[in-house]
Order: sequence, then C-alpha cells, then structure tokens
Amino acid sequence: MAVAVAQEPKGMTRPKRWSEEVEENYRFQLAGYRDAVEYTSIKKDEPNRWPETGYVKKLQRKDGLYYYYNRSRECEDKDVHRTKMYTY
Repeated sequence: MAVAVAQEPKGMTRPKRWSEEVEENYRFQLAGYRDAVEYTSIKKDEPNRWPETGYVKKLQRKDGLYYYYNRSRECEDKDVHRTKMYTY
C-alpha cells in the first residue's frame, strides 16, 4: 500500500502583519502541521471550521489528540512573525 506524500513547499516567508491567511497557518502550525495542504494530505479530510468566520475550529494532531480554537482571532500580534507562510 502506497503512502500519500504531502506536496513539498518551494519556499517559506514570515509575515509582518496579521491577515486571515496568517491566522489559518498559525492554527495549523500549533497543531504540528505546515498548513492546510499537509493536513489534508495526511488526514484525508477537511478540517472543521466555524461557519461564521470560516476559521479552523478543530484539528487532530499527529498524536491523535485534538486542538480546539475560538471563532475569533487567536494569533496575537506578537506571534505573527513566528508563523511560516509556505509557497508551492
């Protein structure tokens, strides 16, 4: 049985300001994934999202435990520069 391999990124940058894309990657990186691309390739499922905001609601970590997120912004200004933004 073949194991699916996540698409490898071609580059990485760090953001200077918060945006919804930064928020998205921040949530995936807290759970141990690069981004949504890696998560969906490993889990074979889309993440649960808040219907009001579209932000990720719940992610399963690689060890099987779950991260639960609020419907509002979680990535504080002090954490923005720590987030990695991948390009494919």
